[in-house]
This record gives sequence, C-alpha cells and structure tokens, in this order.
Amino acid sequence: MPSQSSSPVRVVSRHIVKPPPRQRERIPVTLWDVAMLSANYIQKGLLFAQPPVPTAELVDHLDATLADALAAYYPVAGRFVTEQHRDDHGDVVGSTVFIDCGGQGVEIHHAVADGVAVGDVIPPDADIPLVVQSLFPLNGAINYDGHELPLFVVQVTELVDGAFLGFACNHSLCDGTAFWNFLNAWAEVARARLAPAEAPPAEPESRPPPLFERWSPDGSAASTTMLPYADLSALGKRPTPTPTPMRERMLHCPEESLAVLKERARQELLAAGDPAGAAALTRFQALTSLVWRSISSARRLEPDQQTVCFVAADNRGRLRPPLPAEYLGNCIKLVLTGAVRASELVSRGHGWAAAAVGRAVAAHTDVSIRAHVAASAADPLLRPGRLFPANAVLMGSSPRFDMYGCDFGWGKALAARSGRANKMEGKASLYPGRDGGFDVEVAMLPEHMAALEQDDELWAAVSPDAAPAWATKE
Repeated sequence: MPSQSSSPVRVVSRHIVKPPPRQRERIPVTLWDVAMLSANYIQKGLLFAQPPVPTAELVDHLDATLADALAAYYPVAGRFVTEQHRDDHGDVVGSTVFIDCGGQGVEIHHAVADGVAVGDVIPPDADIPLVVQSLFPLNGAINYDGHELPLFVVQVTELVDGAFLGFACNHSLCDGTAFWNFLNAWAEVARARLAPAEAPPAEPESRPPPLFERWSPDGSAASTTMLPYADLSALGKRPTPTPTPMRERMLHCPEESLAVLKERARQELLAAGDPAGAAALTRFQALTSLVWRSISSARRLEPDQQTVCFVAADNRGRLRPPLPAEYLGNCIKLVLTGAVRASELVSRGHGWAAAAVGRAVAAHTDVSIRAHVAASAADPLLRPGRLFPANAVLMGSSPRFDMYGCDFGWGKALAARSGRANKMEGKASLYPGRDGGFDVEVAMLPEHMAALEQDDELWAAVSPDAAPAWATKE
C-alpha cells in the first residue's frame, strides 16, 4: 500500500443528486438538533467486496436510486437557513434554524484509492489505518456548515479488490437511528434495481415512511425554537484538533464473551447484596462498564481523580407516548453515571461499574427527558467545544443500528468503519458484529492505547481484528 504521508485517494468526479420536484417547505429544528451545530457531521462507512459492475456504472446506479430514496426523505436534500427575529424597535432578539426543503441536493463523489486493497483497510490485529479517513467526504465539516454544504454526501471509493462507501450526514439533521434508517431505505431501492431481470419481483419491504413532524413536550404540533442569540455564527467555530494524533482500534466481543461478562457482573452484584442490579443487567452494561474501567486504568489517572461514563441514549422509546422509530431528527441525550474516584472504579469491580451504568440508563425516563427539555428551553446554552470532559469515557453509536442490513445489491458489507469526525481521546463506539456479538471502536492517545493493550481483563473479553475468510471472498 502507498505511504500514508500523502493520501492515495483521488476524487475523480462529483455529482449533485436531487429529489423529484415538490412543494417547498421549511421544517424547524429542535433544541436537540441545534445542540449539534458545532459538532462534526456523522461519518460512517461500509467496506464491500468487489461489486459485480465497474465502479463508474456502480456510481450511476447509486445516483439513480439515491434520487428515488430522496423522494421520501426529501429533507436530506435541503439546507439550513437561519431566520432572525426582531422586536418592535427593530433589534434582533433571537434566531430560529430551519431545514429549507428546496431540493438543493446531495452529492455523490467517485474516488479511486491507488494501490489500496481491502486488506489494507482492515489489516488484522492492527490500528485502524489513516487511509480510512480519506475514504470519507467532508472531513473537518461541522453541522453549522449545512447552511452552505449538502446535508448528505457519499464517497464511493474504488479499491483494488473492493469498494468503500463513505457517508457524511449532517448530525443536526438526524441522529444515528434516523441516519441508518435512511441508508437502509436507499439500499432497499438499490438492491431491487440490481435484481436479475429473470428473477421474480421481490415483495417490497414494509418500511414505514419517515416522520418529519417535530416532537414537542405537550404533544401539540411543535412550534419553532427561538434561540436568544442575535448571531449564531459562533457555533461555526471549529473543534480544537488533538495536538497528538490518536490511535484507533476496532475490537470484537463475541456472543460467548458477552455472556461471560454479563454473568460475572451478575454474580458480583449478587455477592454484594444487590439482586435488583443483578436482575437488570444487560450485555450493553457489562461491556460498556468494562470499557470504562479499562480506559480509565490505561490513562493512569490519579487515585483521587474523578471519572464518569457517558452513554448516548435514544429517547424515542423512553418518551410517553413513545416517538416512532421513523422520527427523522435528533432524539438522543448523553446520560451519565455518578462521578467516582479512579481508584474506587477499579477497586469496586466490574459488577459495581455495570450497575452504575445500568442505574444511569434506567433513570433516563420520560420524566427526566421532559425536565431536561424544559431546562434547555429556558436556558439554551450552546457552547462549542468538547463533547465530554477529559477524564470521562463516552460510549457512542449502537449495536442496534442495522449496519450490515445495508445491502445495496452486491452482498453484505465486510466491515463498518467511521471517519475522523467527532473523535476525542476516550471516545468509544459500539457496533453490531458482522456475524454476531459487538464490535468496539476505541480512540486514545498513543501512550494510553499502549497501556490499554496490556489490560488482561479487557483482552480476556475481546479479540483484535483477525484475517477472516470473508475479507477476500464471500
């Protein structure tokens, strides 16, 4: 593979894709959406074996089917606009952000990665290589840029023996649930178009349409959210880059290891006299708490330094009444455990940490969500900067996202990866394992990653990327 000092990836063409014409409308964004304006776009991608058609034809195929998907998901092809509000004296007293659904379009980029093969993108038992960052569009873009930039861009990169689809989606437009719903809807259209002509027509999947109506606490049609700022340009401030490049690894926790982790934590809680905590344990809590403890140990925190674990929680099913899964927008909140001293996090054990994560998630109810929304509406402080404190751990993404159901017509993806967007030291993300279990993506400073690699408790539960047979054939 070519040296990574200069990227081997060349973009050879760019094309705008627009939805069918329709009546123009504006959709107000909520406080959940606006809170993401200073963060990066979502960058997630899928690695595929060699598609059955040349890449140029593949790009044309994806172009046509994306236009069809945008017919239903037309806000994705819009842009943000900000409207200023004035008082009776003409002074600006606030601003409201909308999605202008004017069919401005999304983009498809066709790129070529000279000399880069599938095995170079997912090398066995190694860091995620830097070349992966070049497989994504809109590197460095933040969501505020959606006033000018497309809200969605896909880069189709031709590899020596495969293809990588790198997606960049504005995080103030939608969260991970809505993002993967859109990708799977597009993949469904693309897959049907590539079916052999002689094959019987496939029964259409009963996929509910996306929901664009904004959620409001009182159940009425949501009104616009006016922010008490005359100028939102401060939200366009770029995140401060990490002075030292981070190392990233993707680890796999198979089903049997998840079961062992959960049972170990359960037994510890029973022994500690916490049957309720033991009964409520989930695989997610067991793995998240292990990652929290392992990262905290690898950082060599001082014994009295405090740490917390943040978890990105989907509010949809927690609201009463629940918000449909098809809601296109942000409906997430970072929930956090109570603060604990680093020495206590290690000494109290895995079961205690798992229960702490469980209590934080269980406390995130309809009542707490509505209280948070009310407090945010009364004082909508929007501060560019870190997503979480320096000593904390953030668990993002979700193993519930249907990443490997995104079959565009030439088979299941070989692997899911992310770009450099929203990466901070101590950020971890959970993915579904391709063939079961969970995958964990971890970003850390080099010295901390080196210490993490010496953590026997972690490595007893996870395995590094191997060289699976499906990396070269299906």
